Amino acid sequence: MADRLVEDGWKELGYEYVIIDDCWVSKQRDDQGRLQPDPTRFPGGIAKLARYIHDRGLKLGIYSDMGSHTCMGFPGTTLDKIEIDAQTFASWGVDYLKFDGCYSNPVEQMLGYPQMSKALNATGRPIAYSCSWPAYLGGLPPNVNYSLLGEICHLWRNYDDIQDSWDSVQGIIEWFASNQDVLQPAAGPGRWNDPDMLIIGNFGLSVEQARSQMALWAIMAAPLIMSNDLRNLDNWATAILQNKAAIAINQDPLGIQGRRLVQEKSHIDVFWRPLSNSASALVFLSHRTDMPFLYHTSLAKLNYQPGNYMVYDVFTSSTVTRLKASTDFTVSINPTGVVMWYVYPQQQSQRLHLHHQQHRKESHVRYRKPKAESTVL
Repeated sequence: MADRLVEDGWKELGYEYVIIDDCWVSKQRDDQGRLQPDPTRFPGGIAKLARYIHDRGLKLGIYSDMGSHTCMGFPGTTLDKIEIDAQTFASWGVDYLKFDGCYSNPVEQMLGYPQMSKALNATGRPIAYSCSWPAYLGGLPPNVNYSLLGEICHLWRNYDDIQDSWDSVQGIIEWFASNQDVLQPAAGPGRWNDPDMLIIGNFGLSVEQARSQMALWAIMAAPLIMSNDLRNLDNWATAILQNKAAIAINQDPLGIQGRRLVQEKSHIDVFWRPLSNSASALVFLSHRTDMPFLYHTSLAKLNYQPGNYMVYDVFTSSTVTRLKASTDFTVSINPTGVVMWYVYPQQQSQRLHLHHQQHRKESHVRYRKPKAESTVL
């Protein structure tokens, strides 16, 4: 997977972690009480694997569980083992830890999750910390304290594990939208809600549904963690996962999570996310299963200020110029699909154009976009 990330263009788009989930660990700890990898599956050990991954400019993630056992029954990290496990992971060169919560109770979790945060910091190695804590407490206040989570974890699983099906994706989107008043303010740079993995490129989603997952995860400012086999992805799955505009929206530096604005009786939802430079993203999602639906609205009805806007369609790469906020428009949304727009004020695009002209005159070279810049901006 590390080789594929580098050779197939994933790394330069920002996909930089290779994360091992449950079942990597041996059934017994070693003589010093440390976790050790299964010798048949990881004969060279984790440190050697970390070096291989680091040599390619990537980062390595690993899994452990705040409890007596992992979810699949391997040795867990009990309270007395937190420090030694954090030190072990750091000594191996691990860059990311997913800390699950099977086989533990709420009291142990309340002690263990902050303790692991402290122990990881004490190693001196920067390690991204993914906490499954809220998912074990129902994901909502008063059981979950999102202010505390934001202080101790970089990202956290709020809700059920994703399954390889559209029903599962829809269920997650609905839970996040229904509880957005609590969840949306909890997210920001360095502290993210994690609705679970992208299942694009497996078996359960159609092309339309795969676009829907990518679009909604971008709106939710969700970590983009692919769960698939990069050696045999269909071209359409690769195109969706490597869509530069969707990634740029997802990774917007403001880091504000989006919201559902409208839930129609016609089973169309509209989501919105504010972005840098007065831009925003809109997603029109169809929960219908019958036929393409023509949805009529205007930017003004979606709370946009008066004025002219430019619209870039993320999945068709087409641009609409000079769309007035007050002008009614119609989008055709395929069943279980989305239309995703990047929207920005017209005067801003003119300002950018003038700036580019000026830049050209001053430097006497033709203005070129940096290679990594998204096709949107």
